[in-house]
Amino acid sequence: MPRALIVGGSLGGLLAGNLLLRAGWDVEVFEQSGEALSGRGAGIISHPELYEALRAIGIPLDEGYGIDIPLRITYDRAGAMIATLSSQQVFTSWGRLYQLLSSVFPPERYHFGHAFTRYSESTAGITAHFANGEAARGDFLIGADGVRSGVRAQFAPAVRPCYAGYVGWRGLADENAVSREAHRELFDKFAFCLPPREMMLCYPIAGFTNSTRPGERCFNIVWYRPTEETRELPQLCTDINGRHHELSIPPPLIRPEVLAELSAAANALLAPHLAEVVRHTRQAFFQPIFDVESTCMAAGRVALLGDAAFVARPHCGMGVTKAAGDAMALVSFLRETERDVTLALARYDQLRRRFGAAVVAHARELGSWLQGTDTPEARRHHTPEAAMAEIAIARDYV
Repeated sequence: MPRALIVGGSLGGLLAGNLLLRAGWDVEVFEQSGEALSGRGAGIISHPELYEALRAIGIPLDEGYGIDIPLRITYDRAGAMIATLSSQQVFTSWGRLYQLLSSVFPPERYHFGHAFTRYSESTAGITAHFANGEAARGDFLIGADGVRSGVRAQFAPAVRPCYAGYVGWRGLADENAVSREAHRELFDKFAFCLPPREMMLCYPIAGFTNSTRPGERCFNIVWYRPTEETRELPQLCTDINGRHHELSIPPPLIRPEVLAELSAAANALLAPHLAEVVRHTRQAFFQPIFDVESTCMAAGRVALLGDAAFVARPHCGMGVTKAAGDAMALVSFLRETERDVTLALARYDQLRRRFGAAVVAHARELGSWLQGTDTPEARRHHTPEAAMAEIAIARDYV
């Protein structure tokens, strides 16, 4: 049986692993973390390609998967509703999707505590090497190890994350923590608020236990705020111990004064109900926003997948869906070529590189006003009508 090695055990790795298993491959997934990744606070908007992959894996898309949201709404600073848009979408959480994908993947094939160091390739196969001294041999290797991909660092060392000029603050607030009025105004909606050069989003997702039952769910916030690269970002990435972190910072180590400033800014800039959600957010954290664009997604016996290949700003809501599409395409080409790895990966690279580049370009356009671009088109993207019609809306990228 042909063997696939997957570096990275997050959503992209699990999507690819599950699909390859069902296509008859021997699959091993290697994750650098020493424990399960569930519990990360992030919301996910479900698009058709993601649904297609989940159905192929056999995951039921019932009421336990996510929360159905029929309406988008924009509030001004005073809390008045200034625009609405009907838009039927299902929102789930990172933790819930990870739980579903890992529950159907054989645990004996998922290896924690394996930090990738390098791969070595030959005509007979490929070997992945890990920091713990272990190695694994297979027919091809998938790098699904995210924005800081170690596989990409060897595969295409010139490709680096490019900072976009702003960060995204994220966090979850228990639906029971907010007032009844705020819950009534916000919970069944995708809410927007647009301070100058900023964007606040709020929507419901599965709760801290991954439950979608009433009373056990959460509000998810995403707040984009400009942060200058040479002075402000390093200060933000300096933790309570004075240590500087390059790309992100563990949430418990964020300095109290930074969180206090966030709460004060929410009171000053956001609609009152949204500011209330920010105040009740557990363990707010931030992610610097980056673009990553690979010039090649596959060569020889190595393929990049998901954020290891392309990182688009979150405005398209396509991160997990893009990884699902990558995984579906890869499995399809392996099937079409009767497991001719070289030919399948060449076709995969041609199709999905074009797709990834289009998503990155679109996301960059949607975030141009936040980045400081001052053109009529950039300003248009930041109007309530345009933001609600464009943010996290599926489109044809190929």
